[in-house]
Amino acid sequence: MNPQLDTQQVEAFWKRYQDALTRRGILGKAAEWTLKRAKHFAEALPAVRLADRTPQDVHAYFARLLSRWDLKDWQIAQVIDAVQILYADFVKVSWAAEFPWTAWREPHLHFADRLASHRAAPSPSPVEVSARPAPDAVRGADADSAHADLLDRFRREMRTRHKALATERAYEDWLRRFLAFHKGLPPREQAEGAVRTYLSYLAQTRGVSASTQHQALCALVFVYREVLGQPLGMIGEFGKAKRPQRLPTVLSCPEMDRLLGQLDGTSLLVAMLLYGSGLRISDCLRLRVQDIDFDYGQIVVRRGKGDKDRVTVLPDCAREPLQEHLARVRELFEADRKAGVAGVYIGEALERKYPAAGKKWQWQYVFPSADLSKDPRTGVIRRHHLHRSTVHKAIAAAVGGASIFKHASAHTLRHSFATHLLNAGQDIRTVQELLGHKDVKTTMIYTHVMNRPGLAVRSPADLRSRPAPAPERAARPAKAPPAEHDEAADADGVVRPGGLAKVAEN
Repeated sequence: MNPQLDTQQVEAFWKRYQDALTRRGILGKAAEWTLKRAKHFAEALPAVRLADRTPQDVHAYFARLLSRWDLKDWQIAQVIDAVQILYADFVKVSWAAEFPWTAWREPHLHFADRLASHRAAPSPSPVEVSARPAPDAVRGADADSAHADLLDRFRREMRTRHKALATERAYEDWLRRFLAFHKGLPPREQAEGAVRTYLSYLAQTRGVSASTQHQALCALVFVYREVLGQPLGMIGEFGKAKRPQRLPTVLSCPEMDRLLGQLDGTSLLVAMLLYGSGLRISDCLRLRVQDIDFDYGQIVVRRGKGDKDRVTVLPDCAREPLQEHLARVRELFEADRKAGVAGVYIGEALERKYPAAGKKWQWQYVFPSADLSKDPRTGVIRRHHLHRSTVHKAIAAAVGGASIFKHASAHTLRHSFATHLLNAGQDIRTVQELLGHKDVKTTMIYTHVMNRPGLAVRSPADLRSRPAPAPERAARPAKAPPAEHDEAADADGVVRPGGLAKVAEN
């Protein structure tokens, strides 16, 4: 951008940039921060137009950025995306297509040694950063070309086993990080050692949580066993992230009433099922019309966590609102059929067997999205289910509006479902089946907030605050009071003989 441009031209430019973010699907806070990142890059060299900046200028900017060790990886990736969109959509330069944008998204893996020297040297060579000599290095766009066959086989194996799209994306991300860390695929005879080194790096250097490290391990086990055909042997000892024991947050019944009172429409109905049926948010949003059984009063959860089906209860209070909601969804379904919109996603194998199933009413999502979207795998424009971020935002706003000062989220409603059932005397095995837990030990964690976990236990402080009355003594014949004693009322209001005389004596 030319520093001599007037204010109106600058504002118009950034308005077009914001429109480009919307077209790319970057909305809300993400769009706001991406715009800020792009503006910061433009202002970093005010005397140089964007079109006149060189790859070395961009490398130097990113290197200065990475010297700020307080930035997280996703923030660094957001900066890189902001600058890449700037050059891809607005500033046409020849070097933008060849620039290693992807490589910079892995700053701690690709450029750790360069960043260490950057702290000591104020002006590192940007050329060295982007082209550090390493025969087997895999960087940026070269990663996809060097391991294109591996990545394609990985995606085929994931889809053959009908893994969820979120699982596929997470595992592929770990595979890319693993390749970047070792600058390529380690030799087969070094597989276990390479995995052990990477897992230790995640825990000791990156400080990831135990669940994150476990996900990385599962991804690499899948890649070696199913994609490479080389099951990992004994990995050996590696630095393990500590798995803390956390208790779930549970809302009380009055808090639940206040929370539901802050919701309305579809968000209220989703929250009623999360709490009333103990569903995970993914289970709830993926419900199909045929999964709701009003006659039996139950909900069938298909392909839940662990690819398992289960049956849970349909709350009576949700029957009528759910039927009214489905009537409105039916109108949207009929409109889509008239408009020729493709059917909903039902899986590739099932779609080959029943080509018209996606356009039938019983296969439609109970909570469809208001907008059409592109299928990330096939590119087909269809109506998917409601996005989970919509529910998260609605519940977060409801928690604040209900003055609930707990770290509550959509999953908290599932915790509350289990705890309130156990508190009402329901058998823990039944609750385990409704939740879909593999082991009853997982369900046992909800007993920590029950009013009567097992036996009725009372605090000793409560017992001391109400001391037991003294044992009654056997009745004795009344004696006549001495003549010199007068009857008087003691301080407790009970008339006892000799009261005035004792006061006088004292």
